[in-house]
Amino acid sequence: MMSDSLASLRRKIEGARDLRSVVSTMKAMAAASIGQYQRSTRALDDYYRAVQLGLSVCFRTGMLSSFVSPVTGQEVNPWGNVTGAVVFGSDQGLVGRFNEVIADYAIQTLAALPGKTRVWVTGERVYDRLADTGMHVDLQVAGLFTVPLSVKGITPLVGRILMETLMPSLGEGEARRARRDKDGIAQLYLFYNSSRSGAIYAPVHQRLLPLDDAWRRELAGIPWPTNKLPEVMGSGEATLHALIREYLLVSLFRACAESLASENASRLAAMERAEKNIDQLSADLQQSFYRLRQSNIDEELFDVIAGVEALAGRISS
Repeated sequence: MMSDSLASLRRKIEGARDLRSVVSTMKAMAAASIGQYQRSTRALDDYYRAVQLGLSVCFRTGMLSSFVSPVTGQEVNPWGNVTGAVVFGSDQGLVGRFNEVIADYAIQTLAALPGKTRVWVTGERVYDRLADTGMHVDLQVAGLFTVPLSVKGITPLVGRILMETLMPSLGEGEARRARRDKDGIAQLYLFYNSSRSGAIYAPVHQRLLPLDDAWRRELAGIPWPTNKLPEVMGSGEATLHALIREYLLVSLFRACAESLASENASRLAAMERAEKNIDQLSADLQQSFYRLRQSNIDEELFDVIAGVEALAGRISS
């Protein structure tokens, strides 16, 4: 009976040791992943600045024909009346409340906006929560994307998001007229967890569309680094659309990279807590093992002493 208990404790100790090895590996992978996503975000800064300067030149030289009616001068909203949202979550678990936090934040923010809401989700874990909640609010989960496993996978994901959500709204000819349909996207929001100093992450959102007058005025106010503005060669409207696509791409890339960095930071914190719990469990199991083994030894010694005393009594008699 005592030997069976010791064997059971020994198996638990070995299991805890193996589990800690797995947790340590996941912790190291999460720490390495955080760095690559943060570096990719910082690497975009110069390119994002160049796109901003290009848009600034376009707006300062009056390239607004795609957004302002040439007849009335009034701003045109060609995207329809549906609020769109892209929510970044995770496909994998062991991230604490990472998905619950961003899902609840997105639901609360979108619920305060009028009209219908169409949501595209990155990550299966957050998809189910949004789909269930969408039954109680005017929220439609329109699509699901797979979370990339590395920085190289972000660009293809951003391309798919753009194709499914935004590109029809930035086309020409028939596509431009079709985007005025009542089911078109009037405004688009990005929801993601962003890394914070002194904390793991915090849920944030960014309004990506519409590209309204306030947005244009802000960009037009960016000073050009030299005394002479550059001239746009070729079609100014084509240049403007190309720069807007780059602006959307960089914004989506940043949001995805921030989310992935936050996901791995959350996983790193979860693994650190798991390590502490496993270490404490291992210490408790070791203590129980030594205590039980000592009790077993003491019992065997008592049996030997009792046997010796009984034998000595028989000899003396």
